[in-house]
Amino acid sequence: MSEIRKGDIVGRKSYNKDVYFKVSHIIEKTNGKIAILNGLVERIEADSPISDLEIIPKEEIRNRLNNLNKSLEKRVNIEGKKRSNEKIVSGKILHLDGDRKYSEKSYNYYKKVGLNAVVKNIPEYKQPRVVRRLLEIYNPDILVITGHDGMLKRGSRYNDIYNYRNSRYFIETVKEARKYDKEKQKNLVIFAGACQSYFEALISAGANFASSPARILIDFLDPLLVAEKIATTEKYKYITIDDIAYELRDGKDGVSGIGANGKLES
Repeated sequence: MSEIRKGDIVGRKSYNKDVYFKVSHIIEKTNGKIAILNGLVERIEADSPISDLEIIPKEEIRNRLNNLNKSLEKRVNIEGKKRSNEKIVSGKILHLDGDRKYSEKSYNYYKKVGLNAVVKNIPEYKQPRVVRRLLEIYNPDILVITGHDGMLKRGSRYNDIYNYRNSRYFIETVKEARKYDKEKQKNLVIFAGACQSYFEALISAGANFASSPARILIDFLDPLLVAEKIATTEKYKYITIDDIAYELRDGKDGVSGIGANGKLES
């Protein structure tokens, strides 16, 4: 068996390799090595003993990434043609993403479908520190706060912030953004969260939409689709999750919220 290294794409044998992960880094423990894992096509972070990991064959990795790219291209073909015909001025999006690869894919998606977006690759733990400065620089209508997340112990301790890997950083980032918004009175629309995030706390902090009510995995595209819907909807229209859920992989189990007015310039 090949030695597991940083950057390898792996699956957890105890979970039947249901999710493909990239090894972010490896920690030495007294009882063995632990790998910190980030989802390859889903916004989840996890850890695993090295002994439970298996390297995924390159052909299977290509197939999984091809499926993601096909989903993106299908969406781009539909929405890009619509945008080019409409010549709309969409609301401005500022997207903070803890994953570098996802940041690149997000930027490419926004650009291809004709949206006005700035994407910054900011590690989750740094997002609360930098969000205000970025809001002042870019003055967006919509803020997306995401990256990777996950529950340490699934099926219990839903209301324990320390049972979530990165939710506390997303929550603090939302709070900082709302402080800014209160001063500027811009009525900023916020999406926050990733896989299995602490949905109720994110909404209480001030997010309009958040993940994940059912504490499930969310798709890479889900935050982008929410931002896109708000950016391309007229300001007099109020958007609820019912207007978006059918486009999301797992509907309202993955993302929900209190809604918001659109940000399309008339």
